[in-house]
Amino acid sequence: MKWWDTAWSSTADIAIPQDPLKRVIGQDEAVELARVAASQRRHLLLVGPPGTGKSMIAQALALHLNPAEEEVHIVSNPENPDRPFVELKELDEVQRDREDREGSGGKIVSPVDVPVNIAEQLGYRCPHCGTYSPPSENQCPNCQVMKPIPGAQKKTGNPFGDLMGVVQLTINQIGGKKKPERVQTTREVNGKEEVVVYEQAGDRIRVLDERSLGKRRRLEGMRPRKVLVPIDRKTFVMATGASETELLGDVRHDPYGGHEGLGTPAFERVVAGAVHDAHQGVLFLDELPHLGALQRNILTAMQEKSFPISGRNPQSAGASVRVDSVPCDFIFVGACNITDLPSILAPLRSRILGSGYEVLVETAMEDNTDNRRKLAQFVAQEVNMDGRIPHASRSAVEEIVRESGKRAKVIDGAEGALTLRLRELGGLVRVAGDLAIRDGSDLIDKKHVKRALRWASPIEDQIKERYGSYMGGVARDISGAQKEGTSPYNYWNQHLQDDKQGYG
Repeated sequence: MKWWDTAWSSTADIAIPQDPLKRVIGQDEAVELARVAASQRRHLLLVGPPGTGKSMIAQALALHLNPAEEEVHIVSNPENPDRPFVELKELDEVQRDREDREGSGGKIVSPVDVPVNIAEQLGYRCPHCGTYSPPSENQCPNCQVMKPIPGAQKKTGNPFGDLMGVVQLTINQIGGKKKPERVQTTREVNGKEEVVVYEQAGDRIRVLDERSLGKRRRLEGMRPRKVLVPIDRKTFVMATGASETELLGDVRHDPYGGHEGLGTPAFERVVAGAVHDAHQGVLFLDELPHLGALQRNILTAMQEKSFPISGRNPQSAGASVRVDSVPCDFIFVGACNITDLPSILAPLRSRILGSGYEVLVETAMEDNTDNRRKLAQFVAQEVNMDGRIPHASRSAVEEIVRESGKRAKVIDGAEGALTLRLRELGGLVRVAGDLAIRDGSDLIDKKHVKRALRWASPIEDQIKERYGSYMGGVARDISGAQKEGTSPYNYWNQHLQDDKQGYG
């Protein structure tokens, strides 16, 4: 049999497909169904041993989805603050809001670039000597004269007007009056008079024209809200091992509750769960049976395409807050081992089969030229993904393929096959790469793979090689005290079968 059907000297010469589903090796049926699931929005259950590409298929499926088209907002409910509203914004609305938010900020300029009288009214310019300073400084740093506020300096004809203005300023300051933070006036633009507002902005001034003011008024007219699920989110959400709060959302605690002026409003304390973050995307759960009773919540979210968010700690101020009908229209991709199938809720499996597919992933593929080429592509992908090891030579890849054949025969009893338990094979590539780096080699070579086979082997294989068997290793690993039976732990294990009391 030919080793390869193409000419290349190292994995650096092997092209890696742009399509992420084409990077999945040996799982043709699962990949085909993943494409269908992406286009038709179907659910998937991937069943098989670890390291066979289940999570990679789920991620690749998500990359075939269109970007999200809705943003989820939580909106204040003034009539019942503990029951905030949900509002969906389409892409064009989100873009318009962002443009308004950016445009409502106006233009930031230096105080010397605005009319003199405006700079004086806002407290940037001293009218006595013309020195500019921040409005936080009530006294001019140059002439030491107090800066006036509007109304403190008037043309009254009084020769002591300036002095009286300073006295009035001092009285105003003692009484808590401050210089204005904004001044509204008019100006002429292209022969047309328009309203313009100047605002303090630290040591600079913000200028708002009519267009900016219109955008600001529109934003101020909107009810207070929080973006719960942004529109520019990822389409893939991995919730493996998530807690109930992480999976289903929560309402944060505030010791002052939603008390005005002290606490945080209820709508601002709402936190999305993974089911909500996955809206219009993929929710991936590996080791699905470990969710236990939470599988029922996943089933509800899949059926209703929405799931409420409420406070989950009865001792928290968030316990009284609830947001109904928070959208979570996701594609569900679950994964588990064959032995875990009985632990998946029957209604959840029924929902998947009723609107999707269950797939038993492959653990081995036929040893032929085309599949050897795919394994070479796999090695190239692992090198690129790691980013810290050199590429592999042709002879190194051939050695990895030989090892793949051995593993297929030993683990799965498949003659003339190549293993698809690729996670462990990827570990072999990385160990060989580390050895090549240590040797100062530009490429992973056959010798590095052979040495890596020893270092990348599971600990059980190392015990068997050294002691002949796992139990042989256990027998040699116990201490002298344990052999003499003085250890309570050893005594318990040695005499359990004799119906003795053990720890006594």
